[in-house]
Amino acid sequence: MTPAGGAGARRFGEVAALYDAVRPDYPAATVAFLVGDAHRVLDLGAGTGKLARAVASLGREVVAVDPDARMLDILGERLDVERHVGTAERIPLADASVDAVVVGQAWHWVDEPVAVREVARVLRPGGTLGVVWNTRDESVPWVRELGRVFGDGVAPPTRVAAPELGGVLTTPEHRAERWTLPMSVDDLVALAATRSYVVEAGEERRAQVAAAVRRLAATVAPRSATDPRVDLPYVTEAFVARRR
Repeated sequence: MTPAGGAGARRFGEVAALYDAVRPDYPAATVAFLVGDAHRVLDLGAGTGKLARAVASLGREVVAVDPDARMLDILGERLDVERHVGTAERIPLADASVDAVVVGQAWHWVDEPVAVREVARVLRPGGTLGVVWNTRDESVPWVRELGRVFGDGVAPPTRVAAPELGGVLTTPEHRAERWTLPMSVDDLVALAATRSYVVEAGEERRAQVAAAVRRLAATVAPRSATDPRVDLPYVTEAFVARRR
């Protein structure tokens, strides 16, 4: 998903199609946890619509908001829903107009106090905010090394933090789900190309990252003798809070 706010939010549009192709989807049980019994759901920082499509598959009405029109264009090719350019700090929807807000891979980009007030404004009484991240399982040594390659030598944290929601929303309920995603070496290289650090790097640095990913992938056991892909382990962590 695209960052829901902040100065760098629009840079992901440069790799929008690639982002949609290789970034992981969300486990169905986690998506159901995020939306509960909500009917009209805002996907905030919707990007190309991976989370929006999962929500729509549950029969919910979806509204998509993202700061990058290029991301929304790809979303619109795959899902016919209401779409708006906007940010978490300035949501272009009316007061009390949605039953739930979901944010995938984007809450860490927002100005949290401002975003919480905006989310509370567009939520109906009793509505929910669901925040979710797919994170690579850095407890696996080769995956942690992959994180170093993606992050210019610095491994990312192994856990995500619960959002700070203040008094307007309840303390969030937490759910974690572990799963694996089969990836070819080319998929892993493409995944690296969608990371914010790599998007901003020059062509020479991007080539260095791609070569490092290929070297690392060569050390990982394939899924089977007939399937050369590797299983990339993920942990999906979700937090759901209710508007008081």
